[in-house]
Amino acid sequence: MTKKDLGAAAWRDAQREIMDEALAGAGLDTLAVRAGQLRSFEGEHTEAMFLTSSYVFDSAAAAAARFSGENPGNVYSRYTNPTVRYFQERMAALEGAEAAVATSSGMAAILSTCMALLKAGDHVVCSRSVFGTTNALFQKYLGKLGISTTFVSLTDHDDWRKAVTPATKMLFLETPSNPLCEVADLGVISQIARAAGALLVVDNCFCSPALQKPLALGADIVVHSATKYLDGQGRCVGGVVVGRQEHMDEVLAFVRTAGPTMSAFNAWVFLKGLETLRLRMDAHCANAQQLAEWLNAQPQIEQVYYAGLPSHPGHALAAAQQRGFGGVLSFKVKGGRDAAWRFIDATRVFSITANLGDAKTTIVHPATTTHGRLSDQDKAQAGITENLIRLSVGLEDAADLIADLERGIRAL
Repeated sequence: MTKKDLGAAAWRDAQREIMDEALAGAGLDTLAVRAGQLRSFEGEHTEAMFLTSSYVFDSAAAAAARFSGENPGNVYSRYTNPTVRYFQERMAALEGAEAAVATSSGMAAILSTCMALLKAGDHVVCSRSVFGTTNALFQKYLGKLGISTTFVSLTDHDDWRKAVTPATKMLFLETPSNPLCEVADLGVISQIARAAGALLVVDNCFCSPALQKPLALGADIVVHSATKYLDGQGRCVGGVVVGRQEHMDEVLAFVRTAGPTMSAFNAWVFLKGLETLRLRMDAHCANAQQLAEWLNAQPQIEQVYYAGLPSHPGHALAAAQQRGFGGVLSFKVKGGRDAAWRFIDATRVFSITANLGDAKTTIVHPATTTHGRLSDQDKAQAGITENLIRLSVGLEDAADLIADLERGIRAL
């Protein structure tokens, strides 16, 4: 290692030791602002954005040592970038994990996890209540590779137990679910996974680590679409996988080879989003609660799905394993698709878009958008009906959001 490399390495090690000591036992808000950052020789206060594809070495020998792994450091931004590393370390700290691997999207996070940890002949048990594209990934694409999937009810534990086979290597779910806000008992399902010798992978997108810590509840791996609440303003697309070092080493090896990499710019944006994560999540929860209660009182609404309502079947469980009930809710209007579309089209403040986790409230018809590629049978089994509408409640004034809901009600 050259003198220059020694100086940089010593600088990083000294900073890391100081910050590790300072942040030991720190709260989530402190970790969301401080974890992961290592300042360069320039002494920047905010995280630096390393917009570079490659890195320069002092000699051929230094390059060889870096590529072989003999000496730590950056090699190529497809798999090592300082800004991305800051984001990974901060996410690991927030989820209480050993390590994290950032990816180009939330779906890339799920794909990278499966490609790294599964092989032909393996079996997955997956909740039916997952994002439509997640369902397609397991059924269509992993199926082509000889990885089979059985879909089960998120909340029926016997369904999970019966689906397990000797070939089962992974249990996958999201909780709360998209879009019906069903709540999985992570403690029970993690026991089923352990008994089967399988990994429990949890999509924590709807809650974020500000509201739920799946690893502490028994999960082995957590995945996120960073596009959603981790960013919080709908600016960039990205994903992240979080868990034990041994598993993250495998995921990183896949990302290094296949290239579903997070860009440094997007990582920097997500870092800025994390700084306000808990504050935003509390505001999302408060607004969603008001809208859910208002909708629940309207005679034109057939049913409201939000775990913050005492009438929701998962209310008590969500209160026990989450710090809040989240910012997403869904509801059924009386009538079919035409009624749902009239409601959506009558709104003026809401954005008609399939994204969620934004500061702006979004409204969407799941049956023809987010879950539109599912078969009619799969939609029926997942509870995706033609009169269902999903809201991702933003940070606007709740009174203005309720006024927009009233416009929808008048159109029915």
